[in-house]
Amino acid sequence: MTLLVLDLRVPATGVVHQQHALWTSGSLRSEQVVWHALGALAPRLLPYLMSFLTLGIFWVGQQAQFNAFARSDRNLTWIHLAFLLAVTLMPFSTSLLAEFISFRLALVVYWLNLLALGVMLFVSLRYATRAELLKADVGASTRAASERRIVVYQALYAICLLFCVINTYVSIAFIVLLQLNSAISPRLRLLDRF
Repeated sequence: MTLLVLDLRVPATGVVHQQHALWTSGSLRSEQVVWHALGALAPRLLPYLMSFLTLGIFWVGQQAQFNAFARSDRNLTWIHLAFLLAVTLMPFSTSLLAEFISFRLALVVYWLNLLALGVMLFVSLRYATRAELLKADVGASTRAASERRIVVYQALYAICLLFCVINTYVSIAFIVLLQLNSAISPRLRLLDRF
């Protein structure tokens, strides 16, 4: 999650000085040039915050799975390493979306990253169930609810993606709303009935 911030780069001083030279003819000061340069970074903040929330949601999901495991084995470890691979791709898909936020392909790449994260959590849970790695008190209904939650959210992410036919910003708005629901739903239980 902390790697995401590496994409928020400080404006190059050469660019700030060039802008300052262009703007010094009036009452503008160098401080205003820095504010302008920081303002230019604002569109990158939305994908950054969205991805931070996304990784937080998946991290909570992974931690919930870890709490359900009685033990682990080599295969489960490799599955979680594949999950981490999807996590490490998040800064790239976030950067791509931030740079090309109005392009559908950038949104599709971002969604594919979300899909990879969801698939790996689902595979982890299925494998742990089949390999009998779960705690004895984790019943079939709890496992089924966890699997359903992953599948429903992945389907909803796909539906959110389809809104990019209208506009990518509409898609992004629905993704953010879905993520906020996911972050709040442990209290509200909006999608737990699925």
